Amino acid sequence: MSLGNLAEIHRYPVKSMQGERLDQVWVAEDGLRGDRQWAARDEGRGGIEGARKLPALLGCSARYRETVPDAGANPIPEVELPSGKTFSADDQLLARELTSLTGRELTLWPRLPASEDAHYRRGAPDHEDMLEELRAIFARLPDEPLPDLGKLPPVLFTSSTIPGSYFDCFSIFLLSRTTLATMQARYPDSIFDARRFRPNLLLDIDAAEDFPENAWVGKRLRIGEAAFRIETECPRCAMTTHAFADLPKDPEVMRALVQANAGNLGVYAAVETPGRVREGDSIELIE
Repeated sequence: MSLGNLAEIHRYPVKSMQGERLDQVWVAEDGLRGDRQWAARDEGRGGIEGARKLPALLGCSARYRETVPDAGANPIPEVELPSGKTFSADDQLLARELTSLTGRELTLWPRLPASEDAHYRRGAPDHEDMLEELRAIFARLPDEPLPDLGKLPPVLFTSSTIPGSYFDCFSIFLLSRTTLATMQARYPDSIFDARRFRPNLLLDIDAAEDFPENAWVGKRLRIGEAAFRIETECPRCAMTTHAFADLPKDPEVMRALVQANAGNLGVYAAVETPGRVREGDSIELIE
């Protein structure tokens, strides 16, 4: 069953930084080749950290200057700071610049093996009360429900990201333009730009539903040569409310998401069959 077409492909070489748009990419078992290959680590509190707590990272952008191969080692990305300065991701001067930018003692790391438990272990919370900590992470008010964390991989209760990767949950995030248009129409005072939500694959869907992705959970999609298993709705966090580029800080984005779709937007997927995807590829519901 055809659902529509692949509109855009986005890769984020460094977790929580702006990324790059591609016209095609190889999708491996662990996600888009080159995606989230590097991340910042908070050496003070411990743990891999991102823009939900360090929004200044969103003002940075990362890209590959070399072609990312379909297999083997990835090249080292280049990072551009808000000042316009550029550094290789492995340059120790970049870590100093990021520390100054965020006010946290940061280092930048490539992916390490999943066996490096200490590297991925969750850092100290910002709040002693865990409910307060979760509300801050997910930008929820006291009278708003928290996401159902039981839908997420249990390892995330002790690890900052999925060990062996810098993914917050699953390796692929899909979002439709229909869902963005629904939110924009219902809440015109906020800007529901895809950049706020960082999809890997932005989809043009032929559907009457306001949030078509919700119906795909537990099913499978084929896009181009690759097949994906849709695992769960994506519970959104504080990162979607932060300012960067020309997008303003807007806490009302989360108020709208909670009211309209239980705080979710888009879906997480796992890669079932690796393969190449290209802009314009057909999207097929295969189960």
